[in-house]
Amino acid sequence: MKKSFWTAFVFFCAIAFVFAGGKGESSSMGGGKSAKDGTYTAAIGGINGDVEVSVTIEGKKITRVEVTKESETPGIGSPLKSMDGTVLTAGGLTPVDVIPQRIVENQSVNVDVVTGATITSRAITMAVSECLKQAGADIKGWSKPQKPAAAPSNASADVVVVGGGGAGLAAAIAAGQKGKSVIIVEKTGSVGGDTLVCGAIYNAADEKLQKKVTMKDSVKRTLETALAEKPVSDEHAALQEAVRSQWNEYKAKGRTDLFDSKEWYALQTWNGGDKAANLNLVKTLTFNAYKGLEWIESLGMKFSDKIAQGAGSLWQRTHTSVMKLGTGFLSTYVENIAKMDNVSVMVETTGKSLVKANGRVTGVVCADRNGKEFTISAKDGVIIATGGFGANSKMVQKYNTSGKWSDLSKVGTTNRFSASQGDGITMASGAGAALADMEQIQLLYLGNLKDGQISKYPLRAVNGTDQIIFINKEGKRFTNEGGRRDDICLAVFKQPEQFYYVLECADGDKYKDINDPNWRSGDGFTFDYCEKNGFIYRADTLDDMAAKLGMDAATLKATVDAFNASVASGRDDFGRTLYSVKLEHGPWVATPRKACVHHTMGGIAIDDNTRVLDTNGKAIPGLYAAGEVTGDIHGANRLGGNAVVDTVVFGKLAGDTIVADAK
Repeated sequence: MKKSFWTAFVFFCAIAFVFAGGKGESSSMGGGKSAKDGTYTAAIGGINGDVEVSVTIEGKKITRVEVTKESETPGIGSPLKSMDGTVLTAGGLTPVDVIPQRIVENQSVNVDVVTGATITSRAITMAVSECLKQAGADIKGWSKPQKPAAAPSNASADVVVVGGGGAGLAAAIAAGQKGKSVIIVEKTGSVGGDTLVCGAIYNAADEKLQKKVTMKDSVKRTLETALAEKPVSDEHAALQEAVRSQWNEYKAKGRTDLFDSKEWYALQTWNGGDKAANLNLVKTLTFNAYKGLEWIESLGMKFSDKIAQGAGSLWQRTHTSVMKLGTGFLSTYVENIAKMDNVSVMVETTGKSLVKANGRVTGVVCADRNGKEFTISAKDGVIIATGGFGANSKMVQKYNTSGKWSDLSKVGTTNRFSASQGDGITMASGAGAALADMEQIQLLYLGNLKDGQISKYPLRAVNGTDQIIFINKEGKRFTNEGGRRDDICLAVFKQPEQFYYVLECADGDKYKDINDPNWRSGDGFTFDYCEKNGFIYRADTLDDMAAKLGMDAATLKATVDAFNASVASGRDDFGRTLYSVKLEHGPWVATPRKACVHHTMGGIAIDDNTRVLDTNGKAIPGLYAAGEVTGDIHGANRLGGNAVVDTVVFGKLAGDTIVADAK
């Protein structure tokens, strides 16, 4: 299956919207009416800021449309790029690339938007409309609907992967590396899913990097508490004993560097999920995390050379991508797929249902963006990797039965709305798959106040737990910043107006001078932009910060003083164990955040080789699943930094297993 295969699926039915026009003569495709020749510019707000376009009109036609300025999300609104800045096209369509082309080809602003990037698409078409107005054109004459593409044909491959996020791409590459032909089905305009907009943190015990970290007594207490706990099963006892033996050996050698092991990682992950997960799946995740790290690095992925503790990860084993958000993972996958003639991507194509013959899954019924259905046959089987259901509010409400969260109907989500709708769970259920842990829904406390997304944040908010504190609108700490994600979110809901500030300052090794014109937020925005739009506040002193935030300066300073005393003593009223620096020197930065639906731990039941299980616990032949679409891996609370591990480890495992089962 060649790279160009997906291009047959990029168009959908016309959207009949008409832009209000200005006065003057009109022009339509090839018509005799005119707009004034010239080059015009206009800007319309996109998802992250203004999208500016330049339009050239010559001889009654639009001869050129160019997006000249934008800050849209790479891989969604704007092109995905590699680390060296090369534009990557193998992953699908982005509005900045294709909307200008469609406008010129159709001589119309009424062209198809890119699925999953509607706001950016329409910002471009509206900006072009404004340029036409400047040229004296009647917009109605430039609004002929784009002609729909022809109906797609049936297709076939050895393996069909439904979902082009992190897990799906890992699965496709793994199967492709073993010589299998693979078709990836992705419902949006480009691959990426929620992996593209994640915090890009990856947990794995890593002795080389952890040797650089000194283990403090306060951190040791976390480990010793877990080992002192009464085991609830023989498996639990065995895991504790393995860690205890390693810990005793560590102490006998007089080591002072940070202790870790795959067994301790497994125990902490299982405990952190309230022991609700399948311990075998937890071990599969944690025991293979470092191998997964090595595998994706072999594909070209780059991580920082410093270990850290990510938000809610509970231990300093977090690796951070050197590229913004999840673009490092996605660019790595897309660059590799571009080199593989046996792996193809169908974008703007939705998996609708699974095809079964004699009890075996043999393909997928799909629909293009016009709703026209066709079938992709899968000789060896189908891998479902469509992500969770965190952006499907009805589904979240349906399964919000754990008693942990009182009402999530008005709580935002960090997820991409187009990506996390639970499609794969519905498909698998229709084919007889069992579901597990559907009531286990995770919230994250790092959503911005405007739209709930993890965006426009200083780097330490996601991966610098040792150098920040959380304060409410009264200037008071209210939680252990290094604690579990669910505990922190529950604490946030109890605060005035249910939001808080991440407070940090110039102290610490992750600080970058906010007065530096090259400063960028975690997702690439200037500080001026973030400050102007209310995402971040800065001040030279705590008095000035208190004034900006409308809180009592004495209260804020007392909070910081009390925290600094905890840094010195190693004891904290909220149970925090990880510290690295006192917060003493400005400039100070405060980032307002709130709790939002982030990850759904429930989903399709699988065995420890990613085979999907039916309601009797037996594997459904030809059906596999990986990533957030699955259940029973994280339990009642997912450790921060484990989601990307999940996509890499189980994604690759699904690709390897489907190949092994086909032999």
